[in-house]
Amino acid sequence: MKRAHLRPQAETDLVEAARHYATQGSIDLAERMFDAALAALAPIERMPGIGSPRVGLLSDIPGLRSWRVTDFPLQWLYFEAEDHLDVVRLLGDRQDIAAILSADE
Repeated sequence: MKRAHLRPQAETDLVEAARHYATQGSIDLAERMFDAALAALAPIERMPGIGSPRVGLLSDIPGLRSWRVTDFPLQWLYFEAEDHLDVVRLLGDRQDIAAILSADE
């Protein structure tokens, strides 16, 4: 098992997403999203290769994988390191992921 290590930007993304769901929905919805986002890390910690390489291929970022958050239009973006998962972002489906990633480089 490889533990997920969230980069500061991934942590910020998580907090901002929770704020969005709290203001646009409710505190209960924000808590459900937060819990679902953290729970979504468990399967990739057990089997890092199950994440999709599609975003990485489309963005020309070798090794980048994505994994969806159940019941929410969000996905974790990560790299598999030798001893952990390097979680770089939590982004929404409606965001321009390619543009965000190219700006991050």
